[in-house]
Amino acid sequence: MPGSDQHINNINLDRIHKYLSDQKENINLFLKKLVLAESPSSDPKAQEAVFQLLSDKLESLDFDSIHYPGEKTGGFLFVKPKNRKKHQSIQLLIGHCDTVWPLGTINQMKLQTSDGKMSGPGVYDMKAGLTQIIFAIQTIKKLNLDLPLTPVILMNSDEEIGSRESGKSIERLSKIASRAYILEPPLGIDGKLKTARKGIGRFTLTIKGKAAHAGLDPGKGASAIVELSHQVQRLFAMNDPEKGITVNVGMIEGGISPNMVAPHSKAIIDVRVLTIKDAEDITKKIHSLKAIDPDVIVDIKGAIKRPPMEKTKRNQKLWTVAKEAGNQLGLELEQATAGGGSDGNTTSLHTATLDGLGTTGDGAHAIHEFIFLDQLIERTKLLILLLLAEPIKMFEK
Repeated sequence: MPGSDQHINNINLDRIHKYLSDQKENINLFLKKLVLAESPSSDPKAQEAVFQLLSDKLESLDFDSIHYPGEKTGGFLFVKPKNRKKHQSIQLLIGHCDTVWPLGTINQMKLQTSDGKMSGPGVYDMKAGLTQIIFAIQTIKKLNLDLPLTPVILMNSDEEIGSRESGKSIERLSKIASRAYILEPPLGIDGKLKTARKGIGRFTLTIKGKAAHAGLDPGKGASAIVELSHQVQRLFAMNDPEKGITVNVGMIEGGISPNMVAPHSKAIIDVRVLTIKDAEDITKKIHSLKAIDPDVIVDIKGAIKRPPMEKTKRNQKLWTVAKEAGNQLGLELEQATAGGGSDGNTTSLHTATLDGLGTTGDGAHAIHEFIFLDQLIERTKLLILLLLAEPIKMFEK
C-alpha cells in the first residue's frame, strides 16, 4: 500500500479475521490479566508482574525478551525475534505498561466487562495496545504470514512520567528503524489516529527578593511575589492559539508569612507547541525574561523535553498506508493532532511514525476508563496489516 500489489489478499484477510475471532476469549483474558497486574509508574516493584506476563507470552512466540531495569523506574522490555532474517530492516513497535493509577485502585475502579466494553485502570491507556501487539504477532506467526520488516518491540514502564530512563533507547532504535508504530490509544470516541502531537516543555521560574517587615519597613524590601505577578502576565501573553502555542502557569508559591515582604517565589510553567521552530522560539522568549524590579533576581530553568511530533512528509505517507489498510477492513479512519505527548514524539524525529494505534475507547486518566471490545479485534487487524505492509521509500522528512 499504496498500490494493489501491496494489498493483502482477501484469502489472508479472511484467515486473519477467523483466527482473531477464534482467539477472542484468549485476547480478552490476557488483557484482563494485564489490567489486574497494577503497574503505577511510581512503583518499579509492582511492574514486575506485568513485565512477566508480557515476557512469558512473547517468549512463547519465539521472541527473545530482555528486561533492562531502570535506576529509579521499572525499566523496559526489549523484544526481538529469535530467528531474524539476515540483513532485514526493522519496524519498531512501542507501548508502555505503566499507568497513572496507584496500587489498590483496582479495588474501587473494578475491572468490568459489560455492554461490549471493558473498563478498569489502564485498560485504555494502554494495556489494550500491549495486547494488540501480542496478538498481532501471534496471528502473523500462526498463519505463517511473511513480514517485510523485522518487528522489534519496546515496552517501557516510565512513559507516563516522560520516559526519563527509556527515552534514549527509544531514540537509538528509531534511528535504525524503517518505521515506528505507537500503540497509544487513538483520539476521541471515534478512534482517530494521531499523526501529530504537541511538544511539551516544563520551565521553573524562581525569583529571589528581599525580606522586610510589611508594617514597619516595607520600603526596604523587594517583593518576589509582586515580581512574580508581573512575570506571570508576560508568560500568559506568550500564548498563541493560532499557532497552537500554550503557555500555562500551573503552579505558584512564595513568601514566608503575611507580615513579611516576600523574599522568594516560584512558578512552574507547562508549554506546548506544534513545531520544532516554535519550540525553539518560545524557549528563547521564556529564558529571556528579565526582572522589572532591579532589586530582585529572576532565574529560569527548563526546556522542551518532548519535541513536537510534526506532520512530516514521511509520517503522512505512513498515514496513507494506514488509511488504505483501514479501507480494506471497512474502517473509515481519520487523522488528528493530540495535545499530549508520547514516545512517538521521539521516534518521529528519526523515522516515519504513526501513533494512536491502540483500541478505541475513552477515559484516559479518568475513572470511567474503558475500551470497546469489538474495536480491540478491529484495531489488532489494522496493526497486522500495517506490519505486513511493504516499506515505503522515503527520501524526505
